[in-house]
Amino acid sequence: MGYGSYKASDWAKLKNSRGISSNSNADSLFSNNQFQDKYNPRFIDLRESCDSADSPLSTPIILGFDVTGSMGYLAAEIAKNSLNKTITELYNKQPVTNPHVMCAAFTSPECEGALQVTQYEADIRVVEQLLELKVGFGWNRYSFDSLVWYFAAKHTKIDCFDKRGKKGFLFCIGDEVCGASKNEDLVPAELKKIFADQTKKSLGIRTILEMASQKYEVFHIVTETNGRSNYPSWQEFMPGRVALLEPDNINCLSEVITSLLQIAKGETKEAVIRQWPKETETILERALKDINPSLFTGS
Repeated sequence: MGYGSYKASDWAKLKNSRGISSNSNADSLFSNNQFQDKYNPRFIDLRESCDSADSPLSTPIILGFDVTGSMGYLAAEIAKNSLNKTITELYNKQPVTNPHVMCAAFTSPECEGALQVTQYEADIRVVEQLLELKVGFGWNRYSFDSLVWYFAAKHTKIDCFDKRGKKGFLFCIGDEVCGASKNEDLVPAELKKIFADQTKKSLGIRTILEMASQKYEVFHIVTETNGRSNYPSWQEFMPGRVALLEPDNINCLSEVITSLLQIAKGETKEAVIRQWPKETETILERALKDINPSLFTGS
C-alpha cells in the first residue's frame, strides 16, 4: 500500500465530516466498539510499503501507541491533531522521502485485541483507518512495544530496506515502565493467539527489539509526569533512543516525532531544536535531552 499523497484539503474535509474539533475526546473520536478483522494481525500476512509512481522512494513510518483506558488522551491527540501535524511537517521539512504511515494500537498480550494495525498509507486513508480502531480498553503492567516490534520484524515488507538498504522508522508511545528487567517474554501461546505464528520458544524483549532494528530505527517516547521513574527504565534498555514528553505537553508530539526523524537523518540536535518556536524549544530540549545522534548513520 502507500498510493496517493496527503493533502490539507482532505484533512479539512474529514474533520468537518466527522465533527473533529479541539474539544473532541477519545469516546467521540473512536466510536467503534468492535475489533475489525482487517486490523487484526492474526489475519494479516504482511503490511507492505511499496515504491510506486506516487512514491518512488517510499519511507515506512510506524506510529505505535498504548490504547489502555488511562491513555485515552493519547489516542485522541493522535487522531485530532498529531497525526495530521506530523505528516504535514514531514512534507514541509522533508527529513524523509515519500512517507508511508502505519498506526499500531497496543495493550497487554493477555487482552483481546492486544494489537491492531492499519495499512501503510500515504494519504488521508491512514487517518480514516485510525478512527476505525478500538481504544480505551484493557490494561498492562508494561508498555508492550514488543508487540509492535514483532509485527514490524515478521509481518512487514518495506521497499526502502529491501531495494535500497535504508531503514524505516518505528515510534512507540506510552506511559508504562519497560518490561526488560522482568524478562517480559512473548511466549508461544501469545505469538499464536495474536499473530497466528507457530513457534516452540519464547522471545525476550531484547531479542524482539534486535529483530525489528534490522530494518527499522526504533524509538520509544515516554509520556509521564516529572517525578515518575518509568523513563529511566527505557533509557537503560535502549539508551539514546528514548524521548520524554509530559502529558501536559502532548500537543507537541508531532514536533518530537519530526525532530527525531531529522536527527536520525543527520541534522544536529541543536539545529533541530532551534527550528521551533521559543516556547516549543524548551519542551524539545527536555524531550530530546538523552537522544544520541551518533547512533544514526543517516538511515
